Amino acid sequence: MVERSDIFDIAVVGGGIAGISAAAELAAHARVVVLEAEAQPGYHATGRSAAILAQTYGSPVIRALTRASGAFFSNPPKEFGTLLSPRGLLRVAREDQLDRLRAEFVSLEDTNYLEWADRDEMQRMVPLLRPGYCAGGYRNADAQDIDVHGLLTGYLRQFRQRGGVLMTGAPVARIARSGQGWRLDTGAGSLAAGQVVNAAGAWADEFARMADVAPLDLAPMRRSAITFDPPAGMQLKTMPMIVDADEELYLKPEVAHLLASPADETVSPPTDARPEELDIAICVDRITKAFDLEVRRIESSWAGLRTFAADRAPVCGYDAHVPGFFWLAAQGGYGVQTAPALSRLAAALMQGRAPDAEIAAAGLTPELVSPGRCALPG
Repeated sequence: MVERSDIFDIAVVGGGIAGISAAAELAAHARVVVLEAEAQPGYHATGRSAAILAQTYGSPVIRALTRASGAFFSNPPKEFGTLLSPRGLLRVAREDQLDRLRAEFVSLEDTNYLEWADRDEMQRMVPLLRPGYCAGGYRNADAQDIDVHGLLTGYLRQFRQRGGVLMTGAPVARIARSGQGWRLDTGAGSLAAGQVVNAAGAWADEFARMADVAPLDLAPMRRSAITFDPPAGMQLKTMPMIVDADEELYLKPEVAHLLASPADETVSPPTDARPEELDIAICVDRITKAFDLEVRRIESSWAGLRTFAADRAPVCGYDAHVPGFFWLAAQGGYGVQTAPALSRLAAALMQGRAPDAEIAAAGLTPELVSPGRCALPG
């Protein structure tokens, strides 16, 4: 329980990967508290991520953030341990999708690590594909699995070593200006903070309204997934993740199961998301049409909310109208693979210094992620 007298430099609202990673960066130079509504950090989108470090995945800003996170993942600080393991990723296209995927392949900034494959080559790489389904696609051999738990616990360890305070079971019930800072009443006590970071994920707009800050029209979207048993004798360790050209499905090996998703994007209110029966049925239908697989029994199913701004770039920066209110939201399902760079960018902006050389080299500027770009008129 935090005492009413406790005063922090920064209160980070939200204990997903975005909030925890930014808090770890900020705690090196400030007294920071993280307020998490659930009993444990990473409960919502972070804990439901099928994370892969895929350099070609997402919007241009997401891809830039992924590039700027690459060195961290390859050589993380001692608090983290090994975070990556080989996986590879294939983007596959039906005949009606082929021209679009080929254009995407050509347009990518750096295709040195990408390899185009025709119909026969793709069938050899993925014998599991139903004959005639795939007309071609490309391979990213450098895509790697991310240890989500290791990443989150590494940042938590770093945060605590730097004196940070984590409050779980602490939903914010009230926030109001107090002098030059903020007063926050939570389920675990009240506290004061000079600045607030809105890392509330799907609840980011709701939290902004609570703070009397104009929302940004961020859209939480539900995505569903299932796991099921692979065919007998299938080598999961060497199988790549496979993503449809229009992202209508993906298939990814897990430790002992196959993970599949219809890659649905259904607008949802902020909530503890649950899968809909129709989405699960669509998932099974798409997977069995694309692959020579039978889904005899679903081992598990779940859903998570991925929150987007209109242009599908994250929001990272101070609110243009309310001093001391910092937005860190709308990672759109890419929060794990972009956390190292986005947390460093957030810390730089809050500390009034220039972003580091890796971020600059990736072509990232504060304007690309500024909340001002998606502020609602009026």
